[in-house]
Amino acid sequence: MNHSHSEPGGPDAELLAPTPVVELVDVSKSFGNRIALDSVTLSVRKGEVFGLLGPNGAGKTTAVRILLSIIGADAGSVRLFQQPLARALLDRVGYLPEERGLYMQHTVLDAMTYLGALKGLRDAELKARARVWLERVGLRDVERLPVSKLSKGMSQKVQLAATLQSEPALCILDEPFSGLDPVSTVVVREMIDSLRRAGQTVILSTHQMAMVESLCDRVGLLFQGKLLEYGAISDVRRRHSQIEVRVGAPSLPSLLTAARVEKDAEGTFRIALEPGQTPAQLLSQLVHAGTQVSRFEPVLASMEEIFIRIAGDVEVDS
Repeated sequence: MNHSHSEPGGPDAELLAPTPVVELVDVSKSFGNRIALDSVTLSVRKGEVFGLLGPNGAGKTTAVRILLSIIGADAGSVRLFQQPLARALLDRVGYLPEERGLYMQHTVLDAMTYLGALKGLRDAELKARARVWLERVGLRDVERLPVSKLSKGMSQKVQLAATLQSEPALCILDEPFSGLDPVSTVVVREMIDSLRRAGQTVILSTHQMAMVESLCDRVGLLFQGKLLEYGAISDVRRRHSQIEVRVGAPSLPSLLTAARVEKDAEGTFRIALEPGQTPAQLLSQLVHAGTQVSRFEPVLASMEEIFIRIAGDVEVDS
């Protein structure tokens, strides 16, 4: 369907102007002499997975705490669900903090029903909803175990289930993959995908850049309180990429015009173009030389490369 002729306010209006769920405008916050956020402006759209990125101390936690009304901003404005930030709106928000906090002496089911009650679930649905979500994370059989008996990975999945059981419109997930084995990581990744498909909005904060690339629609990268990058993943990667292409071919012509040619582990050639040279010109050279080209694609910088380049030599969890 071509949306270019839609009338303003018509059925495709939301596609043209996605509804903002979170809006921060010129938000600043300092603690003593330390600036935690410096005039940060960003929005998170309905139904997207938004990556809130940055090294430790960049301002991510401060931004989330302001959004949750845990602390107030020094300047700027915050809107949630297109309304001025108010505590009554927070029942529609689920938050998984990086520092986990389940009551160790309680059973898993009791801990989940307590947290569900805090989010407004009624008595009749508390246990049923908790069991549905324990099933979804593959832990239906641990409901009677004390939380203290769970492994780190199991505890992590229980807390994620507890966060999502109220089916919040906005889910804020801080390092949701921490401590998970590969199988559990796939489960959590699929859950985040299913939230997006259901029209729920996710703010994902993680140091695992491969997950950011595969899950996030857009990202905001904070460094020392400033928003240094913001936009669609593909746009951010393109902005930080040199003009390079990956070429699959048995060999390359000896007189190929290029700034640099490297062969990678896949057996394809990674070719950096000269200033002013276009990918189309390179492809034309290859075709005219009779090269059997099986693959020809732009090479974009990975989010991990961009993260390190922007934030300096920081350690990124693999």
